[in-house]
Amino acid sequence: MGISSKDLKKSIYPSAHTLNVLDRRYDVQFYEAITKIMALRQTYLRDHYIFVRGEDMVPILRGLGAREEDFEFLKFISDQTGDDPTVDYRTLTYGRYCIDFETRSIRRLERQPFTLTVQEDYKRHDSGIPRDFDEAPADMQGNTVVQALMLFKALVFQNVPVVPRDMLDYASHSWICMMFNVRTFTEEKLGILGEPALEGVHSDGADHTMTVLIGSNNVRSDSAVTYMHENRETTGIPVWETNPTLIKARVQHRDFLDTLVFVDHDYKHSLTPIYQIDRSQRATRDMLVVHTRRPKVKGHISGYSDTMTLHQTASIHIPMWLP
Repeated sequence: MGISSKDLKKSIYPSAHTLNVLDRRYDVQFYEAITKIMALRQTYLRDHYIFVRGEDMVPILRGLGAREEDFEFLKFISDQTGDDPTVDYRTLTYGRYCIDFETRSIRRLERQPFTLTVQEDYKRHDSGIPRDFDEAPADMQGNTVVQALMLFKALVFQNVPVVPRDMLDYASHSWICMMFNVRTFTEEKLGILGEPALEGVHSDGADHTMTVLIGSNNVRSDSAVTYMHENRETTGIPVWETNPTLIKARVQHRDFLDTLVFVDHDYKHSLTPIYQIDRSQRATRDMLVVHTRRPKVKGHISGYSDTMTLHQTASIHIPMWLP
């Protein structure tokens, strides 16, 4: 039986825990999970994207060691998100991590502003402006489902060939993983329309992007549809102006842990807005958005290189298992 919302609000989130996938090596569920991940990886190698239903993600994450109670608590984690400084329809938190295949570990990196530019196919009013967000809380970082999702993504994209982006260090054995917990909302009576991608057709300046649905409330069924476009599509145009012949895929996150992973530099993408079912009540959609790329080098178009200094007050060291 699941944990009720009432009980959750009375309690404190479970104590932070660091998942150690190496402890799972003698559990049959671990090998079942790895088999499923390797099958998904083959699809990713061929198509450069996968979409996995939440009901299929749950046993994979359990097999990697996610604790049962963390699935329920994850559904409420977006209550801790903070205001976005550039738009009024979104709250979020943000954490930077290093995925290191040489040391087989994931570690938290120090805070750094986030910037995307027009040259990276991100055309919006805040293009090129450094943005600083509230940091990911301990309840997020210490949730083993979140940690297992990072491990899942690393297993999927390891050694997958991609078209290099300019001014990223592809000789490095490390990857920068930027994890956003995003709550997008629409409230018509306040004149707020939630746009998961106000920028229209765009890229995220990454090599591999993962988006995971945590939850939604009062959201109409035609909301937040993701379209993946050929790179020939015009950056910045709204989804309704796109050329249908350039659409390569259409997916929609509908259920808890529905997960999309794609090679960011192979596709541009766009999303439809968030619409309310009951116009008297706010509509909300909670996501994890995880951008992973090689480290920026000095002279990168965004105006800064990546700091690789470890976080001083929210450190974590997650072991990885690699085939």
